[in-house]
Amino acid sequence: MDDQKYASLRIENIVASGVIADSIDLADVSRKIKNCELNTKRFPGAVYRLEKPKIASLIFSSGKVVLTGIRDRDHLNEGLAIIIRSLKEVGVSTYDEPRVAITNIVCSYDIGRYINLNKVVITLNLENIEYEPEQFPGLVYRIGDPKIVALLFSSGKIILTGGKTLEDIKRGLDVLEKRLANIM
Repeated sequence: MDDQKYASLRIENIVASGVIADSIDLADVSRKIKNCELNTKRFPGAVYRLEKPKIASLIFSSGKVVLTGIRDRDHLNEGLAIIIRSLKEVGVSTYDEPRVAITNIVCSYDIGRYINLNKVVITLNLENIEYEPEQFPGLVYRIGDPKIVALLFSSGKIILTGGKTLEDIKRGLDVLEKRLANIM
């Protein structure tokens, strides 16, 4: 598959999660780290926002972390290093090798032409399609292998989510385009 085919494919968000320590004193951390907020009445974790790279991290007392708003893999590694360094600077004993992995990649794609969503529903007639235009203007198509969810809009715009790698997303897009080729 040539990269020209995927020219309009854009990563919109990467979510990663894992464990970075055995335990974290969130009250202490949120007092000492700038841009780290804790409001246990609203949420059980601390929210630590990085400006560069722009990442929001949710840090839990269990030592677990969720990172979101990431635009590429390099930013994930860079942001994680900043978070670990900040925590160590305020006395948190973090793992030397944090166990954090990508759990979801969200991409946008433009197929470059109008999609007749009613025709897609009628032609494919699959259980893994949901389309209720009164509720939501997009068609939800759940691809089995790779396990990707695609939101199709009549404008030709598509949102793909559920992949753990960009290759998963591209394979899901290939499956989708093969299905749509017979319809459009």
